[in-house]
Amino acid sequence: MIDLTFIREHPDVVRQALVDLNTTAPIDEILDLDERRRSALAEIEGLRARRNSVSKEIPTIKDKAEKQRLIDEMRAVGDRIKELEGTLQPVQERLDQALLEVPNMPDPSVPVGPDESQNVVVRTVGEKPTFAFEPLPHWDLGQALDIIDFDRGVKLSGTRFYVLKGMGARLQRAVISWMIDLHVSEHGYTEIYPPYMVRRECLVGTGQLPKFSENLYVDTEDDLWFIPTAEVPVTNLYREEILPGERLPIYHVAYTACFRREKMSAGRDTRGIKRGHQFDKVEMVKFVHPETSM
Repeated sequence: MIDLTFIREHPDVVRQALVDLNTTAPIDEILDLDERRRSALAEIEGLRARRNSVSKEIPTIKDKAEKQRLIDEMRAVGDRIKELEGTLQPVQERLDQALLEVPNMPDPSVPVGPDESQNVVVRTVGEKPTFAFEPLPHWDLGQALDIIDFDRGVKLSGTRFYVLKGMGARLQRAVISWMIDLHVSEHGYTEIYPPYMVRRECLVGTGQLPKFSENLYVDTEDDLWFIPTAEVPVTNLYREEILPGERLPIYHVAYTACFRREKMSAGRDTRGIKRGHQFDKVEMVKFVHPETSM
């Protein structure tokens, strides 16, 4: 979440960032809510200070009429404080929600463009392979080798599901194990096996909620959400904790199944295994000092 103070002090910078990202966010509403919130808080604090001061003064007053006047005034002050607190709560709740609708600021190094056509090739590694024959797409090759079964995946669970079988299942398991073992044994990562379901606040913390709520599966009775990536539980491992600087960096690697409704990708990449509702992934997360984050 972008710091509210930054939005308040640099609204035009944030608005330009939204333009660069080809998106929108309720910046004007945030500024208005922030002003109303601060105004109400200032009045509440002033009234509380007045009440505290007068409350100390009342026992020392001899004049009964003056004492009663101040008592009545403090009752009115208390009523006004309750009224302001009542109006402040919905303002604060909507402000918190609106702030979650503001995306992160793009890094200055990111090229600006309307779509992926403006992407910049940073580097090219290796030679692009050439073949003396026309390569098959994986959905044809997988079925020809009898390692992917799309029809039975659909029979079991519907569209965007598939079954890996034989060498297909073995290959997936082997790649997962190799990826984890490589990073644990050679790159200093600690393996994590996290839950596949998390509380709502974990998805808020990693930015999936509220924006991508329609792309997530949820157990509404317990408000537990199936993870779209291991990034969510692993990133939340130290949420609401203060880590001493000398513990950094912390490297974690985790395998999980991932669950996504892929509602936002309707009409794109509908063939094959690329946008299935369930898939496996090995995720790497580093907790580092800000100055080394790049």
